[in-house]
Amino acid sequence: MDLKTSVQDSSGTNIFLTGAILFANLDYSGLGEYAIKAAIGGAVWMAFKLTSDYLSEKIKRNTK
Repeated sequence: MDLKTSVQDSSGTNIFLTGAILFANLDYSGLGEYAIKAAIGGAVWMAFKLTSDYLSEKIKRNTK
Protein backbone atom coordinates (compact mmCIF):
# COMPACT_ATOMS: atom_id res chain seq x y z
CA MET A 1 0.00 0.00 0.00
CA ASP A 2 1.41 3.38 -1.02
CA LEU A 3 0.80 6.01 1.67
CA LYS A 4 2.62 8.85 -0.06
CA THR A 5 0.50 11.76 -1.24
CA SER A 6 1.57 13.69 -4.25
CA VAL A 7 1.96 17.44 -4.15
CA GLN A 8 -0.76 17.77 -6.78
CA ASP A 9 -3.33 15.85 -4.70
CA SER A 10 -2.46 17.81 -1.58
CA SER A 11 -2.64 21.14 -3.44
CA GLY A 12 -6.01 20.31 -4.97
CA THR A 13 -7.40 19.35 -1.58
CA ASN A 14 -6.12 22.59 -0.03
CA ILE A 15 -7.72 24.67 -2.78
CA PHE A 16 -11.01 22.80 -2.41
CA LEU A 17 -11.07 23.23 1.37
CA THR A 18 -10.16 26.92 1.14
CA GLY A 19 -12.92 27.48 -1.42
CA ALA A 20 -15.44 25.61 0.73
CA ILE A 21 -14.57 27.71 3.79
CA LEU A 22 -14.78 30.98 1.85
CA PHE A 23 -18.06 29.95 0.21
CA ALA A 24 -19.55 29.01 3.59
CA ASN A 25 -18.71 32.44 5.01
CA LEU A 26 -20.07 34.33 2.01
CA ASP A 27 -22.46 37.18 2.66
CA TYR A 28 -25.12 36.70 -0.01
CA SER A 29 -26.89 40.03 0.51
CA GLY A 30 -23.58 41.85 0.24
CA LEU A 31 -22.73 39.86 -2.87
CA GLY A 32 -26.00 40.85 -4.51
CA GLU A 33 -25.46 44.49 -3.62
CA TYR A 34 -21.92 44.32 -5.03
CA ALA A 35 -23.20 42.74 -8.26
CA ILE A 36 -25.73 45.56 -8.71
CA LYS A 37 -23.06 48.22 -8.09
CA ALA A 38 -20.67 46.48 -10.49
CA ALA A 39 -23.33 46.31 -13.21
CA ILE A 40 -24.19 50.00 -12.80
CA GLY A 41 -20.50 50.93 -12.79
CA GLY A 42 -19.93 48.85 -15.92
CA ALA A 43 -22.84 50.52 -17.68
CA VAL A 44 -21.52 53.99 -16.80
CA TRP A 45 -18.03 53.02 -18.00
CA MET A 46 -19.47 51.64 -21.26
CA ALA A 47 -21.43 54.87 -21.85
CA PHE A 48 -18.28 56.97 -21.35
CA LYS A 49 -16.26 54.65 -23.60
CA LEU A 50 -18.82 54.74 -26.43
CA THR A 51 -19.14 58.52 -26.13
CA SER A 52 -15.36 58.87 -26.21
CA ASP A 53 -15.07 56.66 -29.31
CA TYR A 54 -17.85 58.56 -31.08
CA LEU A 55 -16.37 61.98 -30.32
CA SER A 56 -12.88 60.80 -31.26
CA GLU A 57 -14.07 59.64 -34.68
CA LYS A 58 -16.04 62.85 -35.18
CA ILE A 59 -12.99 64.99 -34.36
CA LYS A 60 -10.80 62.91 -36.70
CA ARG A 61 -13.21 63.42 -39.59
CA ASN A 62 -13.44 67.18 -39.01
CA THR A 63 -9.67 67.70 -38.88
CA LYS A 64 -8.95 66.02 -42.23
